[in-house]
Amino acid sequence: MLKAGVLGAGHLGKIHLRLLQESQEYELVGFYDIDEASGRKVEEEFGYRYFNDLDALIAAVDVVDVVTPTLSHFETGKKSILAGKHLFIEKPITNTVEEAEELTRLAKEHNVKGQVGHVERFNPAFKAVAGKIDNPMFIEAHRLAEFNPRGTDVPVVLDLMIHDIDAILSVVKSEVKEIKANGVSVISDTPDIANARIEFENGCVANLTASRISLKNMRKARFFQRDAYISVDFLEKKCEVVKMKDAPQQPGDFDMILQNAEGLKKQIYFDNPQVNPNNAILEELNSFAQAIKNDTTPVVSLEQGTNALRVAKKIIQSFN
Repeated sequence: MLKAGVLGAGHLGKIHLRLLQESQEYELVGFYDIDEASGRKVEEEFGYRYFNDLDALIAAVDVVDVVTPTLSHFETGKKSILAGKHLFIEKPITNTVEEAEELTRLAKEHNVKGQVGHVERFNPAFKAVAGKIDNPMFIEAHRLAEFNPRGTDVPVVLDLMIHDIDAILSVVKSEVKEIKANGVSVISDTPDIANARIEFENGCVANLTASRISLKNMRKARFFQRDAYISVDFLEKKCEVVKMKDAPQQPGDFDMILQNAEGLKKQIYFDNPQVNPNNAILEELNSFAQAIKNDTTPVVSLEQGTNALRVAKKIIQSFN
């Protein structure tokens, strides 16, 4: 088992602590939090060992799990890599693209694995259809959340939209050509609602909307490609695949047939894959352990986390 330590014992940090303790891949050594009073309280309540010295925790583990605020990702991530430790780091990978690029370079130099916590890649609904998304040419994503004061210190693009940016970059095999975006600050100092149009070199267009001041929660994406429409509900863990094929000569009574102006007939049919329930955070952590043990590339590499951040930053820049 890999010895693991968690940096940061906030809301998400506590979840990581519980799951690492449950995992068959890791031995949870303990955690560090900059707020010693809070750390001692977590230790007393849950029984996890609290380290009041960051270097001592890093020295005691094989894998460092960074669940601290984004501004400290680079410093703690760099310290972990330089100590020769594998690095799991929550999204966004760092505060700046330059920091992300340096972490990626250092990880290669020190021959350690790194994975970024883009958990929607492990969402069972997305996993069920990811293999069926083939050269999509139009994508629409909506990620709406009810207001929560936690997270409002960063733009909604880095808080919410980056999930969809990463998912889209994972299925569109083309470079980004142009980005146009608009963001509005309603109750925060940074934008609370944003829309971005991403054009890719291959002609694909992705339209993304994110809001953290909505009346209801929604996390949906739709992918349109030749002869297929694929929808993913990340919140409800549901997906739908609608396909078209040449209509049979003798359609059945219940066959759904479309005919265009030229007389071409297509049959619509449903090809809905099975969605296997999972705990996405536990699965991403376990997948990282497997990447370390088998010396394979993590599902969400530091390079991919950097690419998602790069696009997110360009979206934010285009607000101005």
